[in-house]
Order: sequence, then structure tokens, then C-alpha cells
Amino acid sequence: MRLNLTYSFFILVLAGMLVGCGGDTATKTVQTVQKPPAKIPAFSQDSAYAYLEKQLSFGPRNPGAPGHVACKDWMVGKFKSFGADVIAQEFIANLYTGESHQAWNIIAQYNPQHQKRVILSAHWDSRFIGEEDKDKNKRDQPIPGADDAGSGTAVLIEIARLLGENPIDLGVDIILWDAEDQGKRGRGEAETWWCLGSQHWSKNKHKKNYNARYGFNLDMVGAKNPRFGKEAWSQRYAKNVTDKLWTLAQNMGYSDMFVNDTTGPITDDHMFVNQIAKIPMLDIINTPLDSPTAFIKEWHTHDDDISAIDKRSMRIVGQVVTAAIYKESTGHF
Repeated sequence: MRLNLTYSFFILVLAGMLVGCGGDTATKTVQTVQKPPAKIPAFSQDSAYAYLEKQLSFGPRNPGAPGHVACKDWMVGKFKSFGADVIAQEFIANLYTGESHQAWNIIAQYNPQHQKRVILSAHWDSRFIGEEDKDKNKRDQPIPGADDAGSGTAVLIEIARLLGENPIDLGVDIILWDAEDQGKRGRGEAETWWCLGSQHWSKNKHKKNYNARYGFNLDMVGAKNPRFGKEAWSQRYAKNVTDKLWTLAQNMGYSDMFVNDTTGPITDDHMFVNQIAKIPMLDIINTPLDSPTAFIKEWHTHDDDISAIDKRSMRIVGQVVTAAIYKESTGHF
């Protein structure tokens, strides 16, 4: 009997030891804590419109123009006032005309140490000629550039204000490209005369080993009744994020503007970021139907002034982009 009790006690002790050690070998359940949906701040169309008016107040903003440096200084100061770490990346814009001018890419960084990053971009220069103008006497004069591309810049300055007032768990780099709109019309080698700022940045990023998950480029986003199709380069290099953004916009009630049509490839800043920097970037760009130039009737004319702008268009683009980045910050985009 004693032997049996001792044996039974030994079995109980051994079983207890096995249970106690089970934590080392048993499968553990890893629980993923999902962040709650993001609180998305409201985009102010009046604020964005005021930033557009301010840009136009400097006059033409092509490299070499008197208003170019003044506008650059204002934008740098505005980004700093909204809490961004700002870099003015200098480079020389060598134009197809043989002229060379000082130029600056303006980079406003939010949460610069955050590993998870996205890029929001637009070009801030205006074209140095209005070759599409009906008045032949004006074709060699610089244009106001309200929609192309003061509108995209104004939208991003307003988003910068929102980021400053509404902290986000995401690294956001707002990049304003310079010398985008000084190119030579044509195909082939002529295309490389455009987008000089994004080409320079793609080869000389503002930080060593810099990378981003993806980027949104905004170009001509302020005209009345815009049509934003899924541009071909965007579909080739950034199809997943393009489809997600268009779905988001449509779910927000903006399917009249963000349409599912695939549009032709456009030589724009996103093309060089995709091809050189290898960062997926889409282009939000207005391509009206039945347009002889593929763009709005004011494109590259002196009629591209404040009268070409619709506040609603800027608000909708700004609200969609704002929603996307705040949803990205919580994993809901």
C-alpha cells in the first residue's frame, strides 16, 4: 500500500511538472490590437482658396521671375508655422532654352523619425510661357498658373495646417516640386525637359536611404467639374494604391469626379518618382473629355487665373487625400 501511495504521489508530482512546463511548448495565441478608426479633420476650402490667392499675388512663379523666390520664402515660412521640419532643396534648373536658374524643392516633414511614410506632392512653379493662348502676342509671356499648379500646392498647404493641428501616427512628407512646368513640347527626349525638380529629388533624396510606402501627386485639381481618371503610369506602378484611393473617393460620394476610366500616360512628376526613385506614386490630374489638349481650356494660357478655380474641386480632392492619410495611420486605408 505504501508503495502504491508513493507511486501515486510520484505520478501526481510528474504531472504537475509537465503542466507547469507546458507554457514553454504550448501554442500561444498572439492578439493583434487594432487601432480604432481615425478621426479625420475637415478640409477647409476657404483656407485652401486663400493660399491659392496668396501664391498668385506674387505674380508668375517660374524660375528666374521676381515672384519665384518671394513665393518660396512664404511657403517655407508657412510650413514652419504649421509645425513641419522644412528643407529647401536647392538645384539648378537647366532649361531647354539654354537658360539656367536657381530652383528649390520644398520638403515639409511631419514626424520625420517615423519609419512608415507617405508622400504628398505637387509642383509649385508656373509656366514661363503661354503657348496655348489665343492671343499670339501673349504666348511668350509667363502665365498666372492658378490651376496649373497653384491649386495642388494650395491643397497641400491646407493639409499641412491640418497635420499641425491634428497629430498623426504616420510620417508624412509634403514635397513641392520646382521647375516642373518649364519643359519642351514633344515626345521622346523632349519629355525629360519637364519635371526637373522631381527628377533631381529622385536622384538626390533629401535623406539617405529614404523610402516611402507610396505617394500622391496633385496636378490641376482646382478647375470646375474635374474628371480624375486612373492615369496609365499610376496604374502601371501604383495600381493597388490608385484603386484604393478611387474606391475611397467614390465611397465618400465623389464618383462624379473620381471616375474608373483609365486615361493615357502623362509626363508628370509621379512618372519620374516611379521610374527613378522606385516609390509607387499616383497622379490625381484633371483630364476632361473631348479636350484637344487633354487638359482644361485654360491650360497654358493667361486665362489660368483665379476665375478658373472652383473651391468645391479643391475641397473634395483635399478631403479625400486627408481621409486617406489619416486612415493609413490607423491601418484602415
